[in-house]
Amino acid sequence: MMRITLAVAALIATIGFTGTAQAQVAPGQSALEARIDRLEREMRAVQRKVFPGGAGATVEPEITPATVDDAAGGSSSPVADLTQRVASLEAQVATLTGQVEQLQYRQRQLEDAFAAYKRTTDARLKALEDAATAVTPAPGSTAATETDTVVTPTPRPTTRPATPPATATTTPAATTPAATTPPAATGTRAARLAAIQRPSTSDPAEDGYVYGYRLWQAQLYPEARKALEEVVAKYPKHRRASFAQNLLGRAYLDAGAPSLAAVAFYQNYKTNPSGERAPDSLYYLAQALTQLKKPPAEICKVYAELTQLYGDRISEEMKAGVAEGRMRNKCK
Repeated sequence: MMRITLAVAALIATIGFTGTAQAQVAPGQSALEARIDRLEREMRAVQRKVFPGGAGATVEPEITPATVDDAAGGSSSPVADLTQRVASLEAQVATLTGQVEQLQYRQRQLEDAFAAYKRTTDARLKALEDAATAVTPAPGSTAATETDTVVTPTPRPTTRPATPPATATTTPAATTPAATTPPAATGTRAARLAAIQRPSTSDPAEDGYVYGYRLWQAQLYPEARKALEEVVAKYPKHRRASFAQNLLGRAYLDAGAPSLAAVAFYQNYKTNPSGERAPDSLYYLAQALTQLKKPPAEICKVYAELTQLYGDRISEEMKAGVAEGRMRNKCK
């Protein structure tokens, strides 16, 4: 716009009664009037450049090149006529400048709104990532804060427990987790571990998840984590990868390691949002953040994400758990 203003100003500066520029003079028209007509035509060309569509967007002249009566009355004053025509051109330039500035202001408003939206989105993701400060253990490793002794688990939520996997094999007891009460945490650890049957079918990913599930049921959390981590690492595209990663978080949560549980739950949601256990991971992530005594605002964001993305996929029991959690944290 500055270039247009300077160009028009340069054209106006060339107007003078003693000018040396040559112009095509129509019959009955002075050289000065011809130059003013040319200036008006160039002004209209500028308008067509700024407003290519036209359709009312251009600025019409405020006056026409009609004669103006002087103080003596009746006679035309060329000086007054030219002065008004130049003033009209200056007013049009000012109008164009104002319109361009308004468009620039609206563009800045849109850019500021987008920047604010980006900051809000980044803050929500960072709040989830910052939920756990501990480093995610590598596949096959166990938490440094836990020992091989039996850890008394925290009470498991009654909403949508891990679904026992079912596979078609020749030996049902070897592939389907027992529906009865898990083995009692008694006897030596080696004896309890030996009592867990490892399935063997044509689907190693299914077998690994079933074995990890049985270890989790028996409260052998370090061994369960190792089995589940192997499934996630070796078969990330398998259907059971989402189940294994979610149950890995449950194993950490039940063993009293909510920080590592939060990492496992968030990774399952982030890396496999369309997985079957992605909603469960968001649900238990909120519980892990609650145990970590995180601000209610962060927990409410997780509940909001769960209901917005998976509201039609969660069970009625989980919906009730979400409603209770939102009420406890006073979510809006």
